[in-house]
Amino acid sequence: MFKINIKNLEVRAVIGILKFERKKSQKITVNAQIQYDSKKYLDYTLIVDKISRLLVKKKYFLVEDALIDITKKLKFSFTDIQKIKLSIDKNDILKNCVVGVEYSQS
Repeated sequence: MFKINIKNLEVRAVIGILKFERKKSQKITVNAQIQYDSKKYLDYTLIVDKISRLLVKKKYFLVEDALIDITKKLKFSFTDIQKIKLSIDKNDILKNCVVGVEYSQS
């Protein structure tokens, strides 16, 4: 079993349900652990690009919806993936902390 770790991927995207979140992109941070069992490798540059493109293009309302959709699309595009743990943090939404959501799927 192998694991790809993607740490602190920063993306500017529209994500959220509040009015001000829909008007302007905000900085978010994505972390992922992707487990796979294969004799060939998974190209992490393609995975990072897919995550980034989905976040920018889709303009998700809920972080939870983004996590589920990204996980589904990664597993479809990279069929050797066996397990994904993905998190999205909103860095600037609150002044005194970073908030986020984590999702895992086998």
